[in-house]
Amino acid sequence: MLPGGGGGMNDRKMQQMMKQMGIDMQELDAQEVIIRTPDEELVFTDADVQRMDAQGQQTYTIVGEPESRALGEGGASEVDDGDAEESSDDSGVEEGDVEIVAQRAGVSEDEAREALEETDGDLAAAISRLS
Repeated sequence: MLPGGGGGMNDRKMQQMMKQMGIDMQELDAQEVIIRTPDEELVFTDADVQRMDAQGQQTYTIVGEPESRALGEGGASEVDDGDAEESSDDSGVEEGDVEIVAQRAGVSEDEAREALEETDGDLAAAISRLS
């Protein structure tokens, strides 16, 4: 270990040093963190989240075990509009999905519906096809 490397430094002294260097750490009371990739969502529940502010940049640290789920799968983070069932047309494509694809791809609902039919209801593939 290097001399003065901070190995035996207590939390208070470390906080003082960070403050002198212009670094501010803050614990966030996050209920859920979702990271969306092109292929999946990583959902962290009960994660420890810290935000560090240094030199005008904010860096977030997430510590926890994520649950991986495919894009478009339901979860606690989706807003429930009160309908027990989502309406779908004759093709089996759900209207909510059509609206999402149309909004994300910037196309009409008819174009979005057609793309969803061609991709068997795969939201990400439909958006990719239209973008």
